[in-house]
Amino acid sequence: MKVDGSLSGSITNAAQSAAGLEAAGYSGAWTAETSHDPFLPLAAAAGSTSQIELGTSIAVAFARNPMLLANIGWDMQALTQGRFVLGLGSQIRPHITKRFSMQWSRPAARMREMILAVRAIWNTWETGTPLRFRGEFYKHTLMTPFFAPDSAELDGFGTPKIFLAGVGELMTEVAGEVCDGFFCHGFTTEKYLREVTIPALERGRAKAGKAMHGFEVVGPSFVVTGNNDEEIEKAQTATRQQIAFYGSTPAYRKVLEIHGWGGLQDELNALSKQGKWVEMGGLIDDEILNTFAVVGSPQDIAPELGRRYADAISRISLHAPYKTDLERWNAVMEGIKAI
Repeated sequence: MKVDGSLSGSITNAAQSAAGLEAAGYSGAWTAETSHDPFLPLAAAAGSTSQIELGTSIAVAFARNPMLLANIGWDMQALTQGRFVLGLGSQIRPHITKRFSMQWSRPAARMREMILAVRAIWNTWETGTPLRFRGEFYKHTLMTPFFAPDSAELDGFGTPKIFLAGVGELMTEVAGEVCDGFFCHGFTTEKYLREVTIPALERGRAKAGKAMHGFEVVGPSFVVTGNNDEEIEKAQTATRQQIAFYGSTPAYRKVLEIHGWGGLQDELNALSKQGKWVEMGGLIDDEILNTFAVVGSPQDIAPELGRRYADAISRISLHAPYKTDLERWNAVMEGIKAI
């Protein structure tokens, strides 16, 4: 199993962070679109690495348009010499309309069309075929030589892989149909993965006439561990609060409902509107924590991840890597990679 790590969001230390992840044996380094642009740190990281995959997990798709994504994906693929993964996500409606001031409508259908449009643009640049993409949400019908990159820039690399994040079944099906991989949201359980996510991906692959072989699934990855009880308790508190934050989002209610915890979403949502973030974490009891997270000593982590996910995912991106003892953490990583 591939093990991925998180790249620092700041461009000022991205190169050093990426080099450290590569030296430690990680397969991929991901950035997230939170307080920084997700692409610029990867550009900085490209020059300090030679093998590790570099990608966004995730860039907010609906904050951009297909032409912008096609341009940056092409350039990042050239810059990384074929190691770039364009990881996209929809975000939720309030962020798109209120933070980015962009349109929101039928997110799964829009995402499908956006990705198809990006691929159509890439095809025009690779082959010289006239750009004639006309969809419901996006239309791209103008591409003159002055604005087309040289196809030789990606000789030997091909265009980037596209991964998509999702929780709901419709978005997950889109990933299976038009993408190369899927990011399971951190707010995913083994039960939800097996009963909802994987079947939806399979339906999407079937629509495209493809099987799951070669399609990469990046699994859920809350890990709670530590050198001692104090460190484990601190990690548990932080993870409870993160689970509670995700659980307060109405769009993720179905994950709780599949376990019979739908009422918890109402409680968490109400507390979030009052800004009671610490109190929210207190609602995540041990059963919920252990359902969403792998909790235990360092030597327990790899076996439990394998038990839950070995036959269902191909790579894992660790949300809270245990790094206070590098020698022991390297042993944990080796155990996960052997799954």
